[in-house]
Amino acid sequence: MSQKPIVHVADSESALASTLYDYIVERAEKATKDHGFFSIGLSGGSLVKILGNGLWKKKNVDWTAWRVFFCDERYVEWDDADSNYGATQKAFLDKVPIKPDHVYKINAKVNLPEAADDYTSKIKSVHTGDGLPVFDMLLLGMGPDGHTCSLFPGHPLLKETQRVVGYLSDSPKPPPSRITLTLPVVNNARCVLFVVLGGSKAIPASKALDLNKSVDDDDMPPAGKVRPTHGELHWFMDEPAAAEYRAHVATTAKN
Repeated sequence: MSQKPIVHVADSESALASTLYDYIVERAEKATKDHGFFSIGLSGGSLVKILGNGLWKKKNVDWTAWRVFFCDERYVEWDDADSNYGATQKAFLDKVPIKPDHVYKINAKVNLPEAADDYTSKIKSVHTGDGLPVFDMLLLGMGPDGHTCSLFPGHPLLKETQRVVGYLSDSPKPPPSRITLTLPVVNNARCVLFVVLGGSKAIPASKALDLNKSVDDDDMPPAGKVRPTHGELHWFMDEPAAAEYRAHVATTAKN
């Protein structure tokens, strides 16, 4: 049984970031006390900037316990301008004492399917045991088309049920070749946080948060298919991104 999403709406990016930082640190401490490390999957885009603006300033964080992965990654070298790792390293990772070997990067020197298999092995080296890996937290963004990770509307990867890490060479957004966590892995996490900013995201956010619709509905965006089986689901949004959702909730309440 999936959990009902918890929606946080802030009147500014800085207010949203402050609440987000507190929640990340709280979950990191809880995970570390529970099993000795904190595994987190990061996304690219605006989330990189938000993390770089202040998460590294938080006090009393056991950064040595962090195990950092990427929810999706472009199939490029680490120093390429399109690399999520490269951008995150400059904005955030270089500012905190997370051990370099606790940051798990893709290998773009092998072919794309091998890169996906290699990343699966890296994930399983931390998340040991049978079954799907269980991340402590996944930080996700959402595009104006409703995509999340590199899971795009109508793409066959949305139907993937066997792989931990999928790959694609036909991304509708450049660059075309990417690897990505699959939906079963995303939905197996202990906690999933969406961070969504801007009015261009308002309609897909409202659709994704409509619990009256099935995840299999034709107009359900990929972000709406993220409904953790046992974990928590949080949406952190600014006012423009939340506008359609709030209007929908108000209309539903009246009826």
